[in-house]
Amino acid sequence: MKLPFKLKSNPQAFKASLIIVLAAFILKFIFLQLFSTNTDLENESLLISILYFLIFLIIVRITIEFYIRNQINIGVSKLLRQRKSEINSLKDQENYRREFLGNISHELKTPLFTIQGYILTLVEGAMKDKKVREKYLKRAAKGVDRLISIVKDLDLITQFESGIKTVDKTDFNIYELVENVFELMEFESEKNNIKLQYENDNSTPIYVYADQERILQVLTNLVVNSIKYGSNNGYTKVVIEDLNKEKVIIKVIDDGEGIEKKHLPRLFERFYRIDKNRSRKKGGSGLGLSIVKHIIEAHNEQIFVKSEIGEGTEFSFTLSKPEF
Repeated sequence: MKLPFKLKSNPQAFKASLIIVLAAFILKFIFLQLFSTNTDLENESLLISILYFLIFLIIVRITIEFYIRNQINIGVSKLLRQRKSEINSLKDQENYRREFLGNISHELKTPLFTIQGYILTLVEGAMKDKKVREKYLKRAAKGVDRLISIVKDLDLITQFESGIKTVDKTDFNIYELVENVFELMEFESEKNNIKLQYENDNSTPIYVYADQERILQVLTNLVVNSIKYGSNNGYTKVVIEDLNKEKVIIKVIDDGEGIEKKHLPRLFERFYRIDKNRSRKKGGSGLGLSIVKHIIEAHNEQIFVKSEIGEGTEFSFTLSKPEF
């Protein structure tokens, strides 16, 4: 019979085998001394025992060697898998870092070049024409506003990621917050022919325990996104439901164009855009959903997204109820 491995010098395996066999041999010898009376039979039994234990030593030695090798192989395989996973993770992080730097470079470059172009045109002589001067200065100012918006959003995300930004939780009626958001978005929704709706048949207040200012930011970002990518004469609806005794769930639902499933896992990444050209025309820093996710996670809550092409999108997040 061919062994699945070759026995090699292994002091630990040999020592363990020897100790096991010697212990068994000593116990056997003591047993014979105590209960055996015939000397010839005792000597014969002793020889047989020695032969038996030599064979036993070989069997134990092979068994322990096989066990040690097997454990080593398992450990090595586990270590290799772990290292492979770490390498893949580092590669993903490097790809993400490269993509992020490319995105932020593009986002900053666009308004910077726009501002530069208008200012150079003015410097080269257009300043004398009052109409051109006012128009170009207003456009340059819009570019500056966009830069400020990107920098502010990046600063906010950095604070959340580093744990500097905390949330100031209070009890408040979530329906009042929804009404505030709808008032802010009224002009934008009318411009895009989107109806703003929320369900509260009994006009019953629902209180939550959260940072009111931050949740206002979350709802505003979600409603703005819904309006931007909604269908003409469509709707954006906010639904608030009890999830359980401790939580409520807030849903922002629209009947817009929807999102392909392949994009859903990356929606909350910084600067991630489904259609880059279309998204930039719609405006925004590209950081809105990333900020939303960070705010919700800072509350130790969860956010979800469901979408089907042509059927609309639903963003939902949980909030805690007050402890009365």
